[in-house]
Amino acid sequence: MPAGRRALVTGAAGFVGRYLVRALLREGWQVTGASSSGAPSAPGDADLAAARWLEGDVRDPAHLAVAVDTAAPDLVVHLAGVSFVPDAERDPGAAVDVNVAGAARLLGAVRVRRKAGTLDPVVVVVGSGEQYGRHDAADLPLAETAELRPHTPYAATKVAQEAVALEAWRSDGVRVVATRSFNHSGPGQNGRFLLPATVRRARALRDVAPGAPRRLVMGNQSTVRDFLHVEDVVAAYIAVAERGQAGRAYNVCSGVGRSVGDVARLVLDRLGVAGEIVSDPALVRPADVPALVGDPARLTADTGWAPRRTFDDLLHALIAAPDAPA
Repeated sequence: MPAGRRALVTGAAGFVGRYLVRALLREGWQVTGASSSGAPSAPGDADLAAARWLEGDVRDPAHLAVAVDTAAPDLVVHLAGVSFVPDAERDPGAAVDVNVAGAARLLGAVRVRRKAGTLDPVVVVVGSGEQYGRHDAADLPLAETAELRPHTPYAATKVAQEAVALEAWRSDGVRVVATRSFNHSGPGQNGRFLLPATVRRARALRDVAPGAPRRLVMGNQSTVRDFLHVEDVVAAYIAVAERGQAGRAYNVCSGVGRSVGDVARLVLDRLGVAGEIVSDPALVRPADVPALVGDPARLTADTGWAPRRTFDDLLHALIAAPDAPA
């Protein structure tokens, strides 16, 4: 990377964005954060004031042009998007406009400036392990060569986003690196997501009156997912930016699958709560993928990245943090 490294992060005020901005600032980057809400203003976000902040929408080409010109980036990390699967199911059209067209608009702004010879940034486009969809258990963990079989509107938008991004590499030489990021969590994640929601519900059982039933209500307990701590995920994004190969996709994952039921039992155990785990059909997603576990071998081979935090570290961090808003 050139001296005086400059980064543009879209979706920078979101859960992962705030962690990434902090990590880049610690490593000496000059960071411009673009978000629909401007600079984060929570009490714990004071350190983020060291970044430059721009408010705008990725559906607005003028905002993206200003963001790219203001940041003059050596690195762009595109995090902005619809990230909650049920939100995309409720309004697939909006998810396409934000996740697919938003990425296309951003890459278009970069392409114009690259052709003019004014910028040539690495562009990390963040996708999802959900892009793989359903595969036989014998095929797990999934390498990047596995077929993409999106099973939800959200997953389909991420497949399309990656296709748009890699086309920019093939056609115009934009130095795109794509990620397929599996489940990740940490303090500050919205309480609608699986792990913080599980911790919140389990913690509430401590207030149940003596003798009353303690039931931890879940969706499908047999669903298997691959979890990372968010700090390891942002380290992976920086690693692929600095050492990844342009035009490639990288799984960001642990390679270890855990069932939702086992995770719930671990949370109850860590909290010291005796409770029954029950499945509520209303919380089961009709199109849920039974098992989704990735293989991080390509990421490790190309960049040297490896997770530094265990799943126990992740649970400890979530349990020690206050409940996130749902």
